[in-house]
Amino acid sequence: MSARNNAGVPSEGLRRRRFLTTAALGGATIVGASALGGLDADAAFAAEPSLDPAIAKSSFVEGRIVGITGSVLEVAGSTGGHSRVRMTNVTSVWKVRPTTAEVIEVGDGLYARGVPMPDGTVAADAVWVNIVNLDTRIRGIARNRVHLAHGQHEVVGNILADTGASYAGRGLTSDLSRLRIGQSAQVLGAWRPSDDSVDVVRISVGH
Repeated sequence: MSARNNAGVPSEGLRRRRFLTTAALGGATIVGASALGGLDADAAFAAEPSLDPAIAKSSFVEGRIVGITGSVLEVAGSTGGHSRVRMTNVTSVWKVRPTTAEVIEVGDGLYARGVPMPDGTVAADAVWVNIVNLDTRIRGIARNRVHLAHGQHEVVGNILADTGASYAGRGLTSDLSRLRIGQSAQVLGAWRPSDDSVDVVRISVGH
């Protein structure tokens, strides 16, 4: 984290962290995203996020959103159980790309990381909506779609204007022309509940 952009002007990261570390809800402090493991799409799958030593405990919630009451998301866990995720004005939201809480809908899938509150909710620092990370094999390639096999399931991947590809561990490129039928592919994207397809954010092959 850079200390400052200009003399006397805190950087965006510093402003965010300062705000997060001073925001309070129900008497407990909401900590910063960087302290809870980061906000980008890959951070959703971090098994052991690197926590700030100042944080005694964090919580991870996953499941399907079954209700929205004000700023609280009611979440049914995939293995049973029920959680309540509280959105705050500093919660980071990812749904295909960084966005706002207004795009969250009942029926969406959710991963969330946050801090347990005294009222039993989890104050979310970061929420990833419908995010998927799939091991697949490319079965077909069309102009705006890629057809994938994920285990025994066929998955349609929607190619977006900003879909990126990574070849053999190299950096992201917008050039998808080197994708080939039969390749194994790791697909990071967002599930569309309406038609069970996936919006492809990144497709990695040869890794």
